[in-house]
Amino acid sequence: MGGESTTRTAPRGGGGGKGPVGGRTGQRLSGLAVALGLVLFLGGFAWGAVVYRPYTVPTGSMSPSIDAGDRVLAQRIDGADVRRGDVVVFKDATWANAPMVKRVVAVGGDTVSCCQEGKLKVNGKVIDEPYLAAGTPAENSGFPTVTVPEGRLFLLGDERGTSVDSTAHLTDTAGGTVSRANVDARVDAVVWPMNGMLERPAGFETLGGLSSPGPLRTVVGLIVAGAVLILGGAAYGPVAKRAAAARSRTATGSTGGR
Repeated sequence: MGGESTTRTAPRGGGGGKGPVGGRTGQRLSGLAVALGLVLFLGGFAWGAVVYRPYTVPTGSMSPSIDAGDRVLAQRIDGADVRRGDVVVFKDATWANAPMVKRVVAVGGDTVSCCQEGKLKVNGKVIDEPYLAAGTPAENSGFPTVTVPEGRLFLLGDERGTSVDSTAHLTDTAGGTVSRANVDARVDAVVWPMNGMLERPAGFETLGGLSSPGPLRTVVGLIVAGAVLILGGAAYGPVAKRAAAARSRTATGSTGGR
């Protein structure tokens, strides 16, 4: 009858965007990214929970390195692994019935005394202590030479004027020292406020090796990498959908302009 054909060509890619957004390869890669991200993210948290313990420091005895109320992460270690210069968490019944945070300045077999020109002396060597407040002497009043028994530690707070540390227990049976077995953990970082990793004091390096930092940076790296992969993989669908919509509008505009 001479009427015009009403047949229309269906859009390529099949009908109205009902299929999955983005190509199959993109969908698979985004799924893999999310799965891998979850493994890294949860694995990082699990590793951190096994290796580290959080503590809130109640006093200013470790100021300026750690202030009262600061939140720290301390690596669970064996007391045998403690080195000079470490900041440790320990509990000793003769000191207090609560965890305490102090710095190890001498270990079993060492001799320690104060002061020579305002500085600490360990095994006859004057120790530079940059973690003390500027212009602060190692002690307000000196103390006689102490020989640390094997298996024990001599500990001081960085705020020497007010810290109740080994110098306050010199008349005890153990001469102010604490057993290595009483150490629960070694402080790695101040996480609130975010002051970061504690530096290993080079002043003790001439007396022996310093301890190595724990795996905190690696743990944080895994968590951050996992979060990025999860967010990136999850964002693929919405981004691909927006890109497809933009292409569709462009195609429609081009057709209508003919």
